[in-house]
Amino acid sequence: MKHVIVAVTGASGGLYALRLLRALLADGHRVSVVLSGFGRYVLREETGLGTGDSLQDGLAGLYGDQVRKGTLTEFKIGDLAASIASGSVRTDGMVVIPCSMKTLSAIAHGTSSSLIERAADVTLKEARPLVLVPRETPLNVIHLRNLLAAAEAGARIVPAMPAFYQKPASFDDLADFIAGRVLNLLGIDQSLFTPWDATSGERESAE
Repeated sequence: MKHVIVAVTGASGGLYALRLLRALLADGHRVSVVLSGFGRYVLREETGLGTGDSLQDGLAGLYGDQVRKGTLTEFKIGDLAASIASGSVRTDGMVVIPCSMKTLSAIAHGTSSSLIERAADVTLKEARPLVLVPRETPLNVIHLRNLLAAAEAGARIVPAMPAFYQKPASFDDLADFIAGRVLNLLGIDQSLFTPWDATSGERESAE
């Protein structure tokens, strides 16, 4: 199983993070999680995730015991002595979902003043997959330059722009599309959405 770092910042879009965590844990992966202060607030306000329980207990309350198949360890954002702050600790990649413009700027410029920023810096320097899921609109020139700088440093940018060819029936379906694209970039098999098949329409017409 893979070891993936998942960071949640204060941008709107907490559901994207929850659906990714659900998928990783349900498949038995090991997940290290870091929440910013506003990231925790967004999860509570947008998704109803309880704050009194552990994060894994809260996910189980939303999605059932399937999320207990994997291992979740939560780290404090100010803990720069955490294991994931060191490049000697092997991981299979990191995702910042959703990624605020503040965190994007810090990652693009290598400030490493929090555990999220430091873990992202380590992920880049060790040439491991770093996936950023920015959630902001409209984007100004500073945002665009920071996205380019992060991409040039090796990050993969997955804007929170779900597609509709899979005919989503719920918010969960929309979020699963983004989570699935993230999993693809991490090299993890996913079944959250069906890949585009341009011939499907032709087959239906023929039938």
